[in-house]
Amino acid sequence: MTVVDPLGEIRLGKSSPVPLYCQVATQLEALIRTGKLPVGTWLDNEIGLAQRLGLSRPTMRRAIAELVAEGLLVRRRGVGTRVVSNDIIRPIKLTSLYDDLLAGGSAPTTQVLVLREVAPTPQLAEEFASGGRLVEMLRLRGTASGPLALLRNWIPVTVPGVTRQALEAGGLYGLLRASGADLRIARAVIGARGADKEESRLLGLAVGAACLTVRRAVYDGAKNLIEVGDHLCRGDRYHFTSAVMAR
Repeated sequence: MTVVDPLGEIRLGKSSPVPLYCQVATQLEALIRTGKLPVGTWLDNEIGLAQRLGLSRPTMRRAIAELVAEGLLVRRRGVGTRVVSNDIIRPIKLTSLYDDLLAGGSAPTTQVLVLREVAPTPQLAEEFASGGRLVEMLRLRGTASGPLALLRNWIPVTVPGVTRQALEAGGLYGLLRASGADLRIARAVIGARGADKEESRLLGLAVGAACLTVRRAVYDGAKNLIEVGDHLCRGDRYHFTSAVMAR
């Protein structure tokens, strides 16, 4: 087993207001995202890393824990810590899959399957409150490694610039922000179900394969509903992470 030492590129500012563990975690993440620490790389142990950086072991342990929580590292008792950023790992926060893929060093691909104006269903009419017509879109999002998710979204017809070309060139949240939308709050429900025949075909899965479901509503600062999304994500390549702090 070859141990790779990434410390040569890490620079810490001990007078910085940013906590040291956060500086270390951010720079290690950058090395992973850019491929300088490729999948399968084994890191030195916490004691060795801490000594090289002039840090305490608890500080180093917390930095590593941050990346474990993000799904970028995995600890194996008695073996060590290894880079495992092969799957799509998304933190639960107000970002789009397109932006998260770019941040992770992947080139997103988008195929627009549906783009049309529709009357709201009773549920959507209740959610949007205004009762006006909506733009419905269905996109197949992926990377060079293959398809990742089917993204169905609804937004008010008053949002400008939502064209097939724009949706294939970028993310929906980017278009919404460019239109002046102030995305502030998101409420998401995450579940799971098997993919049906058509979903399986589009996602490259066996019929009935396990997928994650995400129903998300996004609001502005005045709590006006901006967008509703109903997404189906491949369960074998797609994971969500969340940090939980004790009070």
